[in-house]
Amino acid sequence: AKGLTYSDLSKIQKRLLSGFLSSEISSASGAAHANALAHGTYFPSSDNGCPQNQGDNVKVNQNCLNISDTSLQGRGQAQNETAIAVDPSHPDRLIATYNDYRRGDGNCGGSFSRDGGRNWTDTTIPTGFTNGAPFGGVARQYWQAGGDTSVAWDTQGNAYFSCQVFMRGPGTTNNPDLSSAFYIFRSTGNGGASWNFPGRLVFGTYTQNPAVLNDKQYMTVDNHVGSPFQDRIYVTWTIFAADGSAYIYEAHSSDYGETFSTPVVVSTTSSLCVNTFGAGTPHGTCNENQDSDPFTGPDGALYVAYSNFNNALSGPNDNHNQFLLSKSTDGGNTFSAPVLVANFNDLPDCATYQGGQDLGRACVPEKGSSQTSVFRAGNYSSGAVDPANGSVVVTFGSYINKDSNASNGCVPTGFAADGNNAYTGVKTVGACNNKILESISTNGGTNFNGTVTDPTTLTVVSSAKGQATTDQWWQWEAFTSDGKLAVSYYDRQYGTDETTGSMDFSLSGSRTLQNFGVRRVTSSSMPVPTEFPDAQGNSLFFGDYTGISAVNNAHPVWMDTRSPDLALCPGTGVTGVPPKVCTFTSAPNGPVANDQDVFTSSEDVPSN
Repeated sequence: AKGLTYSDLSKIQKRLLSGFLSSEISSASGAAHANALAHGTYFPSSDNGCPQNQGDNVKVNQNCLNISDTSLQGRGQAQNETAIAVDPSHPDRLIATYNDYRRGDGNCGGSFSRDGGRNWTDTTIPTGFTNGAPFGGVARQYWQAGGDTSVAWDTQGNAYFSCQVFMRGPGTTNNPDLSSAFYIFRSTGNGGASWNFPGRLVFGTYTQNPAVLNDKQYMTVDNHVGSPFQDRIYVTWTIFAADGSAYIYEAHSSDYGETFSTPVVVSTTSSLCVNTFGAGTPHGTCNENQDSDPFTGPDGALYVAYSNFNNALSGPNDNHNQFLLSKSTDGGNTFSAPVLVANFNDLPDCATYQGGQDLGRACVPEKGSSQTSVFRAGNYSSGAVDPANGSVVVTFGSYINKDSNASNGCVPTGFAADGNNAYTGVKTVGACNNKILESISTNGGTNFNGTVTDPTTLTVVSSAKGQATTDQWWQWEAFTSDGKLAVSYYDRQYGTDETTGSMDFSLSGSRTLQNFGVRRVTSSSMPVPTEFPDAQGNSLFFGDYTGISAVNNAHPVWMDTRSPDLALCPGTGVTGVPPKVCTFTSAPNGPVANDQDVFTSSEDVPSN
């Protein structure tokens, strides 16, 4: 049987497919070319490809940089899509996870710290093979690649690592296997230094089932002492089916990750979902979803926030979508009908405003004539429960907000040919800009203030004076134990970021959930990413999300591009010419190549 591949997906499914998975299964980007800028050995100076902090920003991944052929730039080097978790019982213990390419293909990587994030050690996740019984009844199922990681702790000091693994199949290899699966790995007793082997299967699809493409799982653990479901593990994900649908599913474990329940559909039927895109509706009308984020409350409630694209539109220029939330009060066995968290407008179509041929992708265009910011990006939601008063708080990105609306030149104009959003004012300074917004429920997720409030009047989390006309995106949120909300995100309010495509990382904080203080986290701006480059040398894939965790203070974690990329100097490494290492440009006349590393910082949460 033929496995479901990228070309089999509908337009709406291609739009919803995560950046990690689409970069792995779609056609490869153009080859990069090296131009020597400096010659030397692997250790010529401080820029030697090995771990270095940037001021008070701490590098998490501790590998030295592989010297990859420039035609495979990023494939043996990058780290991206970050998550982090603090042990609630021992706040000095942290684990960070990420997509890790140091083996030459995407896989699930991680690092741990025992001193509050000041120092890190890499940890190896045993993803090489698992039990083969669910995959054709063989002894072993080998996995070629993996990613889309997340991490969480229970109340007993165990840590859990979620990883998607898959086989590439024909076209990339001669292996016909197209299986994919989600696994959970548990670390017991040593805070993420080692993991159980083999991992425990959450859900998997054998190659002979052509109807399923699994994507974008995320995990949480109910680590509230006294909860009726204390230490239960929850995993949610999207299934792209051959009938054109994309439902959110959930499975859980009540035995510390040894076994998992039969999957349950989270995104079912609601009057909010009216446009089903001609796709199948076997589980209800809310059949086009992505980017699920599960989180729990102290009463044992499980909440799942996710992006939904089935909403009605008011006219040909309207291109808003909606964030929905489903709730379970019985430990993930059943879910309520979806409720509206808020409406939002996604980021603009990249090909329309930035050129290039990477069709079907949105991005964060810089202002002016430059067209360097072309990495795939989308708006998503993240949620948490306020430990002080039980409010359910969801933060999210929106391209339409109080700082980017019709009064200053930013107007939706429907959809581009490939299905992504179109606007006027995308490249105009002071017109369009993406913002981090907030929606709150004070009644356990029954309804939210975003339900009846237009996005242009919702509370803006990224609310500093310099952020009013600049872009912020890829947020994540967490509460400290004493009830401060911390939200981290990429930010172009500093220096020339908004016109050059460079970026920083910022942290917003609030005790009232209404007024936010903002702090710059990065010690200097990061250049436009260049790993996985297009023909001009700019990155097509920088990841899909970032993470944050908090107990006493906040620990944001992000992808960072301030370290130089290295390659073999042209003309060296041949007979009579010893090999030397060079920095290089990522395309002829392109930008200086940089690495994708993972960085973190320990921050007091700002508040107003």
